[in-house]
Amino acid sequence: MVSEDDPRPVYVQLAALLRARIASGEIRSRLPSERDIQQEFGIAPMTTRKAVRLLKEAGEVVTVPGRGTFVRRD
Repeated sequence: MVSEDDPRPVYVQLAALLRARIASGEIRSRLPSERDIQQEFGIAPMTTRKAVRLLKEAGEVVTVPGRGTFVRRD
């Protein structure tokens, strides 16, 4: 869960949570929709987009327009 007590920005916390879910196998192929993530964590759309962008920049996920964002498996 994201925490106001954590000194890291919320989008960094969210990216870390999603990364942990990927590593644990909880998220195996497709990330939940941005809307689902926003509702689960009670965060703003821009925060969700920034977190997913961090994962994309790290090469951990890839977005397919019209289909979703998927875990990248090498």
